[in-house]
Amino acid sequence: MRRLFLSFCLLAAGALAQPKFTPEKEASIKADLMGQIDAMKKQAQVMVDSVFSFGELGFQEFETSKYLTGILEKEGFQIERNYAGIPTAWVASWGSGKPVISLGSDIDDIPQASQKPGVGWHEPMIAGAPGHGEGHNSGVPLNIVAALAVKKIMEREHLAGTLRLWPGVAEELVGTKAYYVRAGMFKDVDVCLFTHVANNLGVAYGPSLNQNGLVSVEYLFKGESAHAAGAPWRGKSALDAVELMDVGWNFRREHLRLAQRSHYVITDGGDQPNVVPPTAAVWYYFREADYDHIMDMWRIGDNMAKAATLMTDTTYTSRLLGSAWPGYFSKPIAEDMYENIKKVGLPQWSEDDQTMAKGLQKELKQPVRGLAVKIQELRAPRPEPEANAGDGGEGQGPGPTGGGSDDIADVSWTVPTITLRYPSNIPGGPGHNWANGIAMATPIAHKGVIAGAKVQAMTMIDILGKPELVKAAWDYFNHVQTKDMKYKSFLRPDDKPAIWLNTRTMETYRPLMKPFYYDPSKYDTYLEQLGIKYPTVR
Repeated sequence: MRRLFLSFCLLAAGALAQPKFTPEKEASIKADLMGQIDAMKKQAQVMVDSVFSFGELGFQEFETSKYLTGILEKEGFQIERNYAGIPTAWVASWGSGKPVISLGSDIDDIPQASQKPGVGWHEPMIAGAPGHGEGHNSGVPLNIVAALAVKKIMEREHLAGTLRLWPGVAEELVGTKAYYVRAGMFKDVDVCLFTHVANNLGVAYGPSLNQNGLVSVEYLFKGESAHAAGAPWRGKSALDAVELMDVGWNFRREHLRLAQRSHYVITDGGDQPNVVPPTAAVWYYFREADYDHIMDMWRIGDNMAKAATLMTDTTYTSRLLGSAWPGYFSKPIAEDMYENIKKVGLPQWSEDDQTMAKGLQKELKQPVRGLAVKIQELRAPRPEPEANAGDGGEGQGPGPTGGGSDDIADVSWTVPTITLRYPSNIPGGPGHNWANGIAMATPIAHKGVIAGAKVQAMTMIDILGKPELVKAAWDYFNHVQTKDMKYKSFLRPDDKPAIWLNTRTMETYRPLMKPFYYDPSKYDTYLEQLGIKYPTVR
């Protein structure tokens, strides 16, 4: 009996052994994938338009998460909800065994970016409401399309492997991915393929020249109220402390490295002018190019807050609202993906698509060049700073220049990771702006998602069929990326996700936005539902 059992186990193991594709078989499978994804154009359009219509801010993506997990559940994925204690976070899993491929993309939008899609000037659907002025309505639909196509191939070819999809909740607040890492989302993952909207197809490896890490910190000051005219000497103004901190920080900027980016908003400025503000708060993003310099900025910020309390006889507390490391991405996976980018190529843009793009560029007073017609080159990493005597390489060398941040970077220091950039937006937008939402429920976005899904799916097949690719990715991760730099989370043990953020804003605007949710049972596209002729330009 024992011999029979062992024989059965050996047979089962053999049945699960991953077949190695011949070049001809690989080409056939990839052609099949592209055909499958082309056949899902309608499904992709509906998903992209639906998520665009929900328009939810970070930590409040309830409609979006309900909708996307519903689709995945119907396709046989197991859903783990409320991941890491974040109500709108989830993980959708299908398959078993190795390799484990993680597919992520963001789902939140930005404040005051409500915009009618396909209209080439500023025309909000609801004045003051949030909207997808970053394009985060498109990435998870792309991953779903790619995963469903690969799932069919895996079933047909009897391929072992696990597919895991997840959303970047509150990315605009860099609010969750460090918590995903802390909760163990990537502990058994082999490769993470992330996606982010862009205006071309592209991928990069190594450290980024223009991406910073950051900590997002809110300082909350407490003083004493008093009649601002009758007895101002009895008050201790928390707002004075906020303003003094901000003044101090603005003077200090001159003496920080060029790589730094820092910005703030006053989240509590008091109640009314005739009451000395007993509470006030200011929210900072401290950005820099590496862990040590970020921590130094945080320390300086704490010192500024402390100094402000000494000048105003107030007190303060602070809380971490988000964090991100600078990114570092996998060379082997990026090189493999770039070969697939070359195979797929850019979408065939219509005359209407180019008219839309050129009309917006003219409106924004940007170079009128239309949509991209040539793919980007594979982006190499930034050069290392030159050694400069006496300044540790921070003076004259081509060091980091600073820029935005994305908490996918925390994932990139945990598992081999790349970010696929796909062409669903129009060149020339300022970013984080209503203008970047104009394309995001139009044929431009839909075509870009299909192109990106093909690249994503083909790269997934390479990971499934080429174990040497996964080995090379981990060799690069262990012996190049993390050889001299190890990940240390900015999160402290007591830090928790700031899930209360944006609650009031969505409570105000969600009832006004609901009548604008896309109804695909009645309308072919969201543009049709809104009565917008595509393209509408001046």
